[in-house]
Amino acid sequence: MAFLDVIFSLKFTDYLNLILFSFLIYVFQFYYKYFTRPNKLPGPLPLPFIECSYLFKSDVKQLFISLHEKYGDICEVYLGGLRRISISRPEYVENMLTPSSTNTTFMIRWPYSEGSEEFGMSGRGLIFNHDIKSWRYNRQFFNQAIQSPSFNIDAVKWADKIFQELEGYWESLANANLFNDISQDNKWSLETDLSLWSNSFTNDMIIVLTTGERSYSMASIYNKLSPIKMNLSGTLIEDSDKFVQRIREHTLGASFFMFLVSSLRHNIPFIKNNVKLLVENRDYLFEKLENIIKRRRKEIEETPVGEKLRHDLLTSLIIANTERDMDNVKTVGGEKFRPMTDIEIRGNLLDAFLGGTNTTANLFCFVTYHICHYPQVKQKMLAEIDSIFPQNTCINYDGLFKLDYCIAIIKEVARLMPVLNVLARYTNNPCEIAGYKWDAGTMFHVNLNGIHRHKDHWSNPDTFDPDRFYKKNDEIDKHKYSFAMWGGGLRICPGKKLAMIELLSLMVLIFRKYNVELVDEKAPLNARSAILTFCEKLLVRIKPKN
Repeated sequence: MAFLDVIFSLKFTDYLNLILFSFLIYVFQFYYKYFTRPNKLPGPLPLPFIECSYLFKSDVKQLFISLHEKYGDICEVYLGGLRRISISRPEYVENMLTPSSTNTTFMIRWPYSEGSEEFGMSGRGLIFNHDIKSWRYNRQFFNQAIQSPSFNIDAVKWADKIFQELEGYWESLANANLFNDISQDNKWSLETDLSLWSNSFTNDMIIVLTTGERSYSMASIYNKLSPIKMNLSGTLIEDSDKFVQRIREHTLGASFFMFLVSSLRHNIPFIKNNVKLLVENRDYLFEKLENIIKRRRKEIEETPVGEKLRHDLLTSLIIANTERDMDNVKTVGGEKFRPMTDIEIRGNLLDAFLGGTNTTANLFCFVTYHICHYPQVKQKMLAEIDSIFPQNTCINYDGLFKLDYCIAIIKEVARLMPVLNVLARYTNNPCEIAGYKWDAGTMFHVNLNGIHRHKDHWSNPDTFDPDRFYKKNDEIDKHKYSFAMWGGGLRICPGKKLAMIELLSLMVLIFRKYNVELVDEKAPLNARSAILTFCEKLLVRIKPKN
């Protein structure tokens, strides 16, 4: 009663003074913690409540480029309730990216957070999984499914088959006179947005390779552009083009949940509207994936035990450590893995689609953009392709990886335009980085744009020069972590071989048969960045060669 008497006796000004006093206490504690932090590094001054979010415009690439330019090779920024250490020098990331099967200090990409939980990323799949045991379990089956020789051979066959489908759509659109008339030499010519086709191609590839069933993303695009419609009955995803766009938006929107605290995400008007749409998009994707899983699980249940099942990632995840897979039981630390839940399988499928669609498709667009701007590079590339895959010969796995100059082009484009802008690592053990000792629970961000263009490691770092990676070149040997196309350490990309197969296949299949040029060579590359950099549009003119 005495406490209530005190409360009721307070005046309005007393409440204001109490609020002001509490605010001052919070600000004092905030800056006391900031100014007494260990390993004081240069960086923007954080503000109470909003930290450094006044610098964040969802473009992660430009944020870390600007930090590097202003504060140097190692600096800090406060976002999402975390002190984030930005690193832009290769020597500083050696401990982080060195392969090791036992050291888990740098295995975790992101800590658990309410943002990752809200976005449906926490503790599931591979990309954002903070649970080491769960991550090891998922990685086992990824490696088993997508790194086998048979998987790689199937990937080459599907690339050839799906590209033949793509050729048919291009020729049909051109002959329908939707864009250009047939040229005087009776060869059709088509002006189109290559980014649409590359994203749909890689989506159709990853879905058939992970589920064993077809989607028809390219056909969906064709139906939107052509008066003649394709019958898409029997497709795994009814509106495959819509699914591709939803995957894209999901990837772009992840930064809102990683770099902003809940109070900012849900209260600042222009941000909360985006977050609302992203949550709706998340629910759409989850529903689609759950339907795919339920359908496949039912098919497996209706298949007699002992009868051979399809070998794909989805089937492997569903039957893992069940009576259907007793010959392939997985254990870790002597403990048998349990079967996966549908939610866990959903996380793995989503990661496969995220990693297998956007990254490869956008990198191919960047490769095409650079090839069209450098005629000498293009001629050298075509000569190599013709020497290994003459016209009318089928592509094959062994031949693709003899295309040394094509691989050099891909790597040089990835150096200049890394699709993934930062490698995130959250330590679960104390460590030493850049001469500083760090406690467990430190968040690091490797700024790939800074590392890939560091003037101490690359001559003329802003110049496009595939010869850096061609044959024997001492420049790439200066420091092995001056180039980290696939990440590194335990977290190195499990789909790197598949991505290279798709990129090389497209380079061979398109450029040996078609003349490809930019509609406007003077136009800058139309790209948008978040955690990944996306090609928004790439208008090209495609014409069969004589």
